[in-house]
Amino acid sequence: MSPVDLDHRLRFAVDAAHRAGELALEHARNPEGLGIQVKGVQDVVTLADRAAEQALRTEVAAVYPGDSMLGEEDGLTPGWDGAAPLWIVDPIDGTANYARRLPLWCISVGLFVDGEPVLGVIHNPMTNETHAAARGRGATLNGMPIRASAETSPQRSRINLGFSYRRPQALHVASIDRLLARQCEYSRLGSGALGLAYVADGRFEGYFEPHINAWDVAAGIVIVREAGGFTNDFFAGDARLERGNAILAGAPGMRGFLERTLGDLMEG
Repeated sequence: MSPVDLDHRLRFAVDAAHRAGELALEHARNPEGLGIQVKGVQDVVTLADRAAEQALRTEVAAVYPGDSMLGEEDGLTPGWDGAAPLWIVDPIDGTANYARRLPLWCISVGLFVDGEPVLGVIHNPMTNETHAAARGRGATLNGMPIRASAETSPQRSRINLGFSYRRPQALHVASIDRLLARQCEYSRLGSGALGLAYVADGRFEGYFEPHINAWDVAAGIVIVREAGGFTNDFFAGDARLERGNAILAGAPGMRGFLERTLGDLMEG
């Protein structure tokens, strides 16, 4: 991709995420009409998720007709050849929070090219915060540059932990136990995308989840890396696009600690 094209796509992604966020807010104003459905254990979907993803698909098709999309609700565009740019989208990350009227949810829009995530936008309509980044261009929050935390001590750090029933709960319990044994605090927000955004801007020193889907992290991986943080190679192997993987991300000075403390809990 040329630099000009990447810049244009970043501006497009920011605008599209904002429009999807407004659509989600409109649905949220009528809680009785959210149409909440159960997808799995502690996993729900609403009419807003489906409407926001469809809106994003329509916008991408109109502006970049040669591109494809992988979305949480409607999957991978049929016929994607692996070469065309692939938008990886979670229309509402943190749907359980959204359905409970908690402000910890967001729109996550990432772009995947030549086997790598190259662009990311995470927009929280409730706080009007937009984290954005493109490869080689740094990361921003509402247009202002951000950097990952400079902290190096576990005793002064807080790690955000994710959890799903797709992996044994013992892995989650072990991660908590290991962090507390080293006097390192933890939080759980219920949104992997926001967790990564908050690593990028220094609110957390790390994020860990034994299994998470590509649409939850594609945007955040770029934002964390461009903010000076690190992530594991989440997209190693083609199957990661639809099968998911473990995610470990953090501030640069915490990398050794996080890899030593949590690395063996990362199941493939």
